[in-house]
Amino acid sequence: MSDNAEQYRADVFGTADRDLVFRDADFDRIRALIYRRAGIVLAAHKRDMVYSRVGRRVRQQGLARFQDYLTRLEEDPSGPEWEAFTNTLTTNLTAFFREAHHFPLLAEHLRGRGGPVRVWSAGASTGEEPYSIAMTLLETLGDRADIQVLATDIDTEALDRARLGVYPLAQVNKIEESRRRRFFQRGSGRRAGFARVRPEVAARVRFEPLNLVAPGWRVEPPFDAIFCRNVMIYFDRDTQARILERFAPLLKPDGLLFAGHSESFSYISDRFRLRGQTVYTPVR
Repeated sequence: MSDNAEQYRADVFGTADRDLVFRDADFDRIRALIYRRAGIVLAAHKRDMVYSRVGRRVRQQGLARFQDYLTRLEEDPSGPEWEAFTNTLTTNLTAFFREAHHFPLLAEHLRGRGGPVRVWSAGASTGEEPYSIAMTLLETLGDRADIQVLATDIDTEALDRARLGVYPLAQVNKIEESRRRRFFQRGSGRRAGFARVRPEVAARVRFEPLNLVAPGWRVEPPFDAIFCRNVMIYFDRDTQARILERFAPLLKPDGLLFAGHSESFSYISDRFRLRGQTVYTPVR
């Protein structure tokens, strides 16, 4: 059998380590569906990742072909499987106080504020970022301050984990000791090896599902700061520009927009100007 024939057979019928039928057309279809649904751009090299993640949903549906799973998906455009499909293709790489230079900047910006302080974490994932923001605000403004962090994400499974506020000690132990003692409760018994965010921190964070590329989302402005870090990298330039256009009026005139270390908004939108390292402020 020729190399081309072997490739065709593997693509159509699967291989020893690929029990599901996964064709080029299926991959292209998935890329189009997740772009329309969530604005996520899947590069060609993500094919193996897509097979692994979406394949779990195909098997759970009792199917052997991606084609049949995708047809079911499209035939029920408002069905619950869309949520599971989207969740499988989102990435939740995060940590407490990730890109640490942002948090002292946030503290300095808000120090001494007397009124309500509102911050939006627009890619909350499993909660490490919004809890880090809440801890920073409590350290800066005190326990009696009017503080609220809105934490949103498209991945509903990640948000469920975030609401629990329970994390492995190996992850929490990377935080400096004074913060661990103040903001976490160490588990015991069945919870040994884990730590929970203290109630006074959790009470400052509100988790809600939100799709940034959906046309109808609403949040309650104004915000003192918006964290949208390592989210825009999954969108194309036009989608990025539309999201930034919607962010601008949601910030106070001196509000801050925090981006990820590999993201630059200066050449995407004229609604923001660079204020510091991956930190922007709206142009009024």
